[in-house]
Amino acid sequence: MSGLVEDIEKLKRSEIHKLVNARMSEFRVLGGGDPDKIFDELSFCIMTANFNAQRSIDIQKAVGGFRRLGEKELASMLKEGGHRFPAARAKYIADAQEKALEIAHEIMMMKGDEQALRKWLAENVRGIGYKEASHFMRNIGFTDVAIIDFHIIDLLVRRDIIERPKTLTPKKYLEVEAVLRGIAKKAGLNLAELDLYLWYMETGKILK
Repeated sequence: MSGLVEDIEKLKRSEIHKLVNARMSEFRVLGGGDPDKIFDELSFCIMTANFNAQRSIDIQKAVGGFRRLGEKELASMLKEGGHRFPAARAKYIADAQEKALEIAHEIMMMKGDEQALRKWLAENVRGIGYKEASHFMRNIGFTDVAIIDFHIIDLLVRRDIIERPKTLTPKKYLEVEAVLRGIAKKAGLNLAELDLYLWYMETGKILK
């Protein structure tokens, strides 16, 4: 773990530090802004499950507003954008449209308990698991949940920090998140910032 923390410290002394801070600022602004934009971010995170993040960003830009479109139109636009599962993801987004006010209410009510909010999202929004819920929350300004995908797992396994899990159940997710929280503490970061640094180390990019 110490070697990874040292590598993160090097990045913190580079230009990447400014990019991470800028992205974190964008997340905070988004979370306090237009509810439709927040819903767009939820839809983006639904799209990213088992799909490429950059291509999901491109589709999000092309759609231009997920709350205004019906399921069939959404499916058509996702298919046009090359999504692997256009019909299923459009269905999940359409289901979320029907619960948009409830979702917004729960975000407001549980903003002080990130673990509870993530659990609620994973249990009540179709197409959202712990990873997608964490991703959505991070992108609207929450900082104490980890986005654990294969990039992060690969990095931790390669560094001999964890053994590769056979499946990422909620229990295992929380176990890996606890490891990441320890790394974040040593590096003087929150989990949201840590994710951006680790993602950069794996991909060479600062996305969202």
